[in-house]
Amino acid sequence: MRLSNPFRSRSNNFLSLLAQQADKTREGLVMLEQFFKSHDSADARRVEQIEKEADELRRILIDDLNRAFVTPIDREDLFTLSRTIDDVLDYAYTTVDEIELFQLEPTELMYKMVEILRLAAEELHLGVLQLRERPQVALQHAMRAKKLENRAEGLYREALAELFQQPKTLDDVMLMLKRREVYRHLSNAADRGDEAGNIISDIVVKMT
Repeated sequence: MRLSNPFRSRSNNFLSLLAQQADKTREGLVMLEQFFKSHDSADARRVEQIEKEADELRRILIDDLNRAFVTPIDREDLFTLSRTIDDVLDYAYTTVDEIELFQLEPTELMYKMVEILRLAAEELHLGVLQLRERPQVALQHAMRAKKLENRAEGLYREALAELFQQPKTLDDVMLMLKRREVYRHLSNAADRGDEAGNIISDIVVKMT
């Protein structure tokens, strides 16, 4: 009779939870893109629900980390990667919140940024899935996520330049400030995605 290894079981659980969390972030960005197209409050509420589900997965992961004697990857790296992936989804939720609060119609550049963020979330999810068995493949996904962040930041700078093109009235100024807040949240989501890509890259270097 072959006995199971409890340490291996716990090791796989860490990465499974992290992969589930990354998948929730991917799902949240898909739904954010859907909300931008539909303007449906039900889609907004779904983003909120996904964010709560991801938070619960993160709480379980942290609890397991606190209980574990051995981790498959550096404990701090697991914690930080989980946090940055969570941050991406948090900013997706705050984007929805402010779109609704300010009653804004998403701009074309907002649509483009959200599409890029969704693609980056997909790359991060794939990177986490491959982290244990195929670290070099995980690294490729991390690099793609980082390139997408560069594209998002380029759009952010373009959006800011467009916003500050001589607003003519007080209403123009108010609209500019509201849109800037939404762009800022999208940019922050991109920044956190870039950081997650960096952490995956660091983990691969330590593993190989």
